[in-house]
Amino acid sequence: MTHTRNTPASKARSSPTVRPVRRKTVLPAEGYTGRARRAREEPMAVRPLRDGRYVVETEGGTYVADVETGTCTCPDNAIRGAQCKHLRRVAIEITERLVPAPGERAGVCAVCGRRTFVPRFDRAPALCARHDRAPGDLVRDRETQSLLVVVRATGERADDSVTADGTVVADYETNANYGRHEPVFEAVYVDSVPLSGGVADLSGRKRYRFPASRLRPVESAFADGETVRGATESERSETMQASLV
Repeated sequence: MTHTRNTPASKARSSPTVRPVRRKTVLPAEGYTGRARRAREEPMAVRPLRDGRYVVETEGGTYVADVETGTCTCPDNAIRGAQCKHLRRVAIEITERLVPAPGERAGVCAVCGRRTFVPRFDRAPALCARHDRAPGDLVRDRETQSLLVVVRATGERADDSVTADGTVVADYETNANYGRHEPVFEAVYVDSVPLSGGVADLSGRKRYRFPASRLRPVESAFADGETVRGATESERSETMQASLV
């Protein structure tokens, strides 16, 4: 493991469905009526634009929908002010993770290559829901089998992240089986797992840096935000790399 520096965390915990965005598709419509039904049963292709709006291609024409303002260039909305099927379709596809929400962009998980959605201007390596880790998550080190609590994502790749002793995370022998391109997380060891609740105190513990796939998930949100802050705000805490001992 490696101790990490204090760098901003970034998260991308969505697992979007993989399908071509330009091909017109239909969605299950049983139990729906009116515009809600037409939004599902009519073939449409939804394509996100850079400004947060969406192009909706239908058999009858192509329109631009803005779900944040509730507007669409189709006559049903632009002239009659109705909540049209195009806006409904965009909202459905966002909810079902078929297209990125406003402020998001498509990315590729740095561990498995799965398509995922991340904040539009976040340039840190992307991770899918399976491989992402959040501050407070309880994880197990695949190499040592020790339990740790994640305290931050560094926003760095393993071949760019440097520990307190000047060593690159990817260069540690214990990280040889993990991708050099993988995002790095900081975590602290926990001496034991309480029967209930979070970890009593993480302040002052050394922080270690790990490639994402080296940390196997055990329990999400194991430690609360205050506990995690105690680990990252202490002046005594330094970043390092763990080894087999």
